[in-house]
Amino acid sequence: MAELKITLKRSLIGRPQNQKDTAKALGLTKIGKTVVKPANDAIKGMVQTVNHLIEVEEIN
Repeated sequence: MAELKITLKRSLIGRPQNQKDTAKALGLTKIGKTVVKPANDAIKGMVQTVNHLIEVEEIN
C-alpha cells in the first residue's frame, strides 16, 4: 500500500482552528516536520484541508 510523506511548510499562526487541529492530528507541530502516513481516504481528506500549508510526496 502506498504511503504519503507529509511535510509542514508554512506556519499555523493565524490559521482557522480546524486547520490547526487537522495539522496536529497529522502529527505536524513545527515547520519542517515530516511524517509518513498511509494513503487512505481519511488521511487524504485531512491533507486536502491543509494542502496550502504542506508538501506531500507519495512513496511506496
